[in-house]
Amino acid sequence: MAETPPVQDGHVGKTRFRVMQPAHAGADTLVFLHGVGMQLEFWQPQLAYFSQNCRCVAYDMLGHGDSPLPPAAPTLADYSAQFLDVVEHLGLGRVTFIGHSMGALIAIDAAIRYPDRVERLVAMNGVYDRTPAQKAAIAARVDQLDGTVPDWSATLDRWFGGEPAADALARRASLHDLLMRIQPEGYARTYRLFSVSDQVHVDTLPTLQAPALFLTGELDPNSTPAMSEAMALACPNGRASILPGERHMMSYVHPASTDRAITEFLHETGTENLPVFRSPTP
Repeated sequence: MAETPPVQDGHVGKTRFRVMQPAHAGADTLVFLHGVGMQLEFWQPQLAYFSQNCRCVAYDMLGHGDSPLPPAAPTLADYSAQFLDVVEHLGLGRVTFIGHSMGALIAIDAAIRYPDRVERLVAMNGVYDRTPAQKAAIAARVDQLDGTVPDWSATLDRWFGGEPAADALARRASLHDLLMRIQPEGYARTYRLFSVSDQVHVDTLPTLQAPALFLTGELDPNSTPAMSEAMALACPNGRASILPGERHMMSYVHPASTDRAITEFLHETGTENLPVFRSPTP
């Protein structure tokens, strides 16, 4: 069994980050950013797997975990600037930026805004050009924000389905624990931005030059396969991958299928010095 690479925890400004990297030099760098309501621990399955061959960095989004609040009326540019601060502080050079949900919106924004920093992009379970019904549903959820920790039952049901399989119950409990740690004001500010940002990249995706993977689950009702396929078609070097039977939190609940999809994308778009990956077993 491979040894777990050492963990480096730190802060840049007030942003909390975690770095894990293999012993050999020259490894590619993967930067991971979670979605609304989560924190960097969401990426533990991917950090454990990819850090065997790549330098892996995860950090807490503004308003989440141990990172500071965003502005009262934030924009995606505020969150992209946080990414740039982390990359510059750690001297990372060009990276593969992997974002989930709200993190996917930020990763796309950062890749367009800082093309010299983002070599590849993985936008997981992203949102794009919501339908009127989807817009109404998320607007209703925003209206329920009242500055307190929400009841997460409906959220978890969307993520897992009404009756999750027995082997997913522990994952559901772990995600509920992360949700209970939110900064209520940070969550509210970020969720409001998330709710109205689905069309931000409709006009800008054609300018995205980095190779991009748009990855989602077949059963994700809010980050639908149609959204990922539309984003892939909109940018010059995009591709979509839809994981059968998976939902919104697929990378955490069933990490092997997500890890395999990212691994294949890295191989397809890699340079000569990209380390050899061993595909995970589903």
